Amino acid sequence: MNMKKVIVISDSFKGSLESAQAAAIAADCFARYYPGCQVIGLPVADGGEGTVDCFLEAAGGERVVVPVTGPWDEPVEAAYARIGDTAVVEMAAAAGLPMAGDRLDPSRTTTWGVGLLLRHAVEHGAKKLILGLGGSATNDGGCGCAAAVGVKFYDAAGNEFRPVGATLGDIARIDVSEAQALLRGVSVEVMCDIDNPLCGDRGAAAIFGPQKGADPAMVASLDAGLAHMARAVQRELGLQVAELPGAGAAGGFGAGAVAFLGAVLRPGIEVVLDMVGFDGLLDGCDLVLTGEGRIDGQSLSGKVPVGVARRARRKNVPVIALVGVLGDGVEAVYQEGITAVFNTNRFGRPFEEIRARTPQDYRSALEDILRLLKAFR
Repeated sequence: MNMKKVIVISDSFKGSLESAQAAAIAADCFARYYPGCQVIGLPVADGGEGTVDCFLEAAGGERVVVPVTGPWDEPVEAAYARIGDTAVVEMAAAAGLPMAGDRLDPSRTTTWGVGLLLRHAVEHGAKKLILGLGGSATNDGGCGCAAAVGVKFYDAAGNEFRPVGATLGDIARIDVSEAQALLRGVSVEVMCDIDNPLCGDRGAAAIFGPQKGADPAMVASLDAGLAHMARAVQRELGLQVAELPGAGAAGGFGAGAVAFLGAVLRPGIEVVLDMVGFDGLLDGCDLVLTGEGRIDGQSLSGKVPVGVARRARRKNVPVIALVGVLGDGVEAVYQEGITAVFNTNRFGRPFEEIRARTPQDYRSALEDILRLLKAFR
């Protein structure tokens, strides 16, 4: 099999192999087995920490550093990517869980700084905002962000305030006119790879609250606050966001982004593929190499290999997935355009044993694949 053009677009193997590492290893392997082959490496972002850097590496552009505030309203510097008239913002840069340190309290933390990043981007010419949700320390339903771009929240006494998790239940009136004016002519896409609703047993507070520091009593309080916010949004804005798939992402920011920013929630891989012009890159391509830490029957929902394969299938380009772990139901991915799946953990060792050697194992497994392909040239 002759190789003239290959695209490498793998998700990270969480905690053991970064997306850019996989692309670099693959480029080296293909250069040795197929000299002269054009290898296009596209790092993948999932919306969390590192999203801005991945977009800058994949699509070029400028890193813009802005003084904003963190989850506890303390001054911080955060960066977003400016790529033409598109701005890529990761909420983790201004409201990330690591920024909270040992002060874990999602009833008090805020997404205000995320809104300041979005406002700066729009005021400096952005016509499209890509917002990555992931790794948040917050549970304010995105209200802090909304307030920073001009949404006004009022309590029952008519006092304006900025809601946090503990005060979502105080929202009585919402005025989005100033924010709509700021965002007029601006599209907002949100990278969201979970389908959790806003409230309930699978909601933002119940599923993600404990890792942010919420005990059972706080989880119940936060959940009630988010439910109240959803009712206020329906009454004031005529939007139903509580059951929207992804509404519960990042402490309810998924719901808030739709309600207050007019955003569209999309799987992160779809946003990435559109941004880098993936469909056009497939022209003349002989093979796509993708992968992630684990692939199984659940990978049909928004995961990188399946999102990549669905696009490649339209142009009849074969796709190989090189992954860390194969799970139950993996056969379902073949119906989505993946040609074959291979495992890097060839000796079946526990993750903690092979974690440090994942880059070496990735290289070894890929070389075996390339040896096989070379045999059929």
